[in-house]
Amino acid sequence: MNPVLRFAAPLVLASLVLSLSACKSETTDEAAAGEETAAAEPGAPIIPGIEGLATDRDQVSYMIGLDIGNSMKVIKDDLDLDVVRQAMQDAFDGKDAKLTDEQMKTIQEAFTVRLQERQAAEQAAKAAAAKAEGEAFLASNKDQAGVQVTGSGLQYRVERAGNGASPEASDVVRVHYKGMLLDGEVFDSSYDRGQPAEFGLGQVIPGWSEGVQLMKVGSKYTFWIPAELAYGEAGGGPIPGNAMLTFEVELLDIVK
Repeated sequence: MNPVLRFAAPLVLASLVLSLSACKSETTDEAAAGEETAAAEPGAPIIPGIEGLATDRDQVSYMIGLDIGNSMKVIKDDLDLDVVRQAMQDAFDGKDAKLTDEQMKTIQEAFTVRLQERQAAEQAAKAAAAKAEGEAFLASNKDQAGVQVTGSGLQYRVERAGNGASPEASDVVRVHYKGMLLDGEVFDSSYDRGQPAEFGLGQVIPGWSEGVQLMKVGSKYTFWIPAELAYGEAGGGPIPGNAMLTFEVELLDIVK
């Protein structure tokens, strides 16, 4: 779920709980024909032995509170927990809400826009920092022993020379590889999966396609791929915007 919209999850959960409570209340009222009913007594814990959660009510309450809290971490600085608790208590007690449905919708839409703008600003700042860090690394790395630079700015080093054929842009290749961010974090690895991967060189990022075409079957290269030859400013999946990427690649075969 998009972190910007995760604040909606606890609202859905709370609404579900309140809806179930309302249904239960209506059913009880009908069955009791207007008579008061006693509150449910706490029962034995669902999972015994949890410190501080001695009853089933304790455990259910904590579970719901923890779920809501985790979902709302991203906006914790925007919330006043005393007001949150008061709103929940008003709902539990059946008091008149301070907000109409239309006002709630207006506030939620405005808050969503604010969060989206904040997230966009944070991502832009991170992307700018990543671009500067990547460029600084590449400027230094190009002078390291064995590192070569192509006209596009792709940097590579031959770790093991092969003596097979070189693939073309239209080929499918079988490779073992490991992809890393600038800080060394591995974001993808065929080694970890325990089996080689097959890719069409027309279906991968430009730096990958260009680099693998430099290789011969049986070789192993390290590539340092500038952001503009990788996933660019937008990034993708676990890869941040403007991230420079490092790949270790073994070309095992050209798949005919």
